[in-house]
Amino acid sequence: MFTTVMEYKTVMEYQRTLRFEDGTLREVLGPGRHRYNKERCTLVTVDMRPRLLRVGGQELLTRDGLSLRVSFVGDWVVTDPVTFTTGAQSAEAVLYTTVQEVARDLVAAHTLDELIADRTRLGAGTERVAAAVERLGIRVESLRAKDLMLPGELRKAALETVLARERGRAELERARAEAAALRSLANTAKLLADNPVLLRLRTLQVAAAPGTKVVLDSRENV
Repeated sequence: MFTTVMEYKTVMEYQRTLRFEDGTLREVLGPGRHRYNKERCTLVTVDMRPRLLRVGGQELLTRDGLSLRVSFVGDWVVTDPVTFTTGAQSAEAVLYTTVQEVARDLVAAHTLDELIADRTRLGAGTERVAAAVERLGIRVESLRAKDLMLPGELRKAALETVLARERGRAELERARAEAAALRSLANTAKLLADNPVLLRLRTLQVAAAPGTKVVLDSRENV
């Protein structure tokens, strides 16, 4: 006697479950508890929550022929669970590869200095990636560069440039401070030369300080 084996499937609020019966898609199960024939049905559950895509560092060439290692992150979400499941063997793999291709073109369109100065230039590929994977039931919300890593020699050169610039700024500030001090001394000397009484008052002020030794010149007529 043939016995039908029935089981239950609970679908969470953030999920959608595709029920295939004898290999044919019969329905998309929403949140709740569902009864199905275990022997004839196959269930495929799709998570509908927003997801984060991470594309590890790739060695890419800039417009000026320099090597740059860039990693990307993207925000995306499944909009159509049926298309996402049946549109490609692995929709996520298609998305990943598409981001890699777009990233290569973005880096190749700019010089190294441009990318270092403004990495947001690498976020310009969001619309292109979104258009490429829309047919797979995916919506790409954003795509941005996470890390920009220079090769060892370029990192060393960049560090030396920064250090040289900072040393130059420090020397400039020191020169400005010295010039300001000299101007102050010159102004004070001129003021005292023009007003001898101020010099005597300043001398008395200094002499009044504890521990100060004042040497009087006997040749000076007081």
